[in-house]
Amino acid sequence: MDTAVLEQLLDATFDHAVVHHGYTDYMRDYEVIVSMTADPRTGVAPAHLRYLFRYCVEARCETSVPAETWRVSLDDRLIDHRGGRDLDGYVWGVKWHDLYPGAKLLPESEATQRWSKALGIDFHEVRIATNAQNLTLLFSDLQVSEVPAGYAPFVVEQGGCP
Repeated sequence: MDTAVLEQLLDATFDHAVVHHGYTDYMRDYEVIVSMTADPRTGVAPAHLRYLFRYCVEARCETSVPAETWRVSLDDRLIDHRGGRDLDGYVWGVKWHDLYPGAKLLPESEATQRWSKALGIDFHEVRIATNAQNLTLLFSDLQVSEVPAGYAPFVVEQGGCP
């Protein structure tokens, strides 16, 4: 994937909101669902975009919430927006994370070189920073598509697990 195109796609996420992230149900690709909104005066309609990081060989997620905030945010009432909004602490129940400072393509690394050589395709590394979590993904390709609001990526088929 062309790095200039990749950087442009990542830059478009700046200051929007992550509403879901995780490996797809087939466990190869990693998806980040971004709620894209604009000032209503612009006439730009809100959209939910699926950033599909294909051939994702590594995904790391770590908190960006400081320990002192975690300490006052352990109350389970904070996982519900309505129940937690009047409490002190981080309200997990808002169910989204602000993409700030946002997504950034990292320079080529030993890991990207190793995977590129092993598989014969280019690999990239991206850092997605939000106000609650930081993701680092090692992947080969990125596809962006629109999904409906309320998109539920994991639907258990009748009969459950094999």
